[in-house]
Amino acid sequence: MQIAGIQKLTLLDFPGRCAATIFTPGCNLRCPFCHNAPLVEEEGIAVKSDGSNMEGLVSEEWLLDFLSGRFGRLTGLAVTGGEPLMQQGIKELFIKVRALGFGIKLDTNGTYPEKLKELLDLGLVDYVAMDVKNSWASYPKTIGIEEDKAQILISKIKESMDILKEHKAHNPSFDFEFRSTIVKELHTAEDIEEMAKAVGPVGHYFLQGFKDSGEVLRTGYSAHSNDTMKVLLEIAKKYSPGVQLRGID
Repeated sequence: MQIAGIQKLTLLDFPGRCAATIFTPGCNLRCPFCHNAPLVEEEGIAVKSDGSNMEGLVSEEWLLDFLSGRFGRLTGLAVTGGEPLMQQGIKELFIKVRALGFGIKLDTNGTYPEKLKELLDLGLVDYVAMDVKNSWASYPKTIGIEEDKAQILISKIKESMDILKEHKAHNPSFDFEFRSTIVKELHTAEDIEEMAKAVGPVGHYFLQGFKDSGEVLRTGYSAHSNDTMKVLLEIAKKYSPGVQLRGID
């Protein structure tokens, strides 16, 4: 499994845990407002033919040694991207991390429901954060994918949403969140309403304000004002009562 980088300590990425975060390269979506644009493309992050890592990659062996040395001080590993479920060997790495006694949090865009279900059924993931990009009608432009291909992905995303809800119903110790990054040029009040209907009354749903990291995939995007975000929150609450704002004063 390819690991493009590591944040050795986070108190924010994994709710309730002191964790490290790893970043995986490559994504099957092209959201124009993506703040991790350098991770979207896998070119230049390949592994050499002799199996040694290119400069900048973190080897699995190094990661496992790092976690072993911090057991007790760290209790979790957050895995983000890119899209981690694109990675070959993710299940095998999670088994090794779990054997060390660490909890695992996974970030995903929801387009790999079969892989998601397998990891959940094996008890390898404690917390999932899944992006809900927009209303179904506005999904294609939001993920930068042509209409026909986007519709196939949307069906997979809906399946992943159902998988998470069902798994939570049967496994109370498991938890998940849906989250939506709200962009002024892409999200209307009507979109927020439709998104909240799709999410429904789950425990954790967050509307996040867009922030330009300086490494977005395309320029020209901006955030709604805090006051507008509060109005959008009230719209979402009609269908998803637990929804909250994140990153908004």
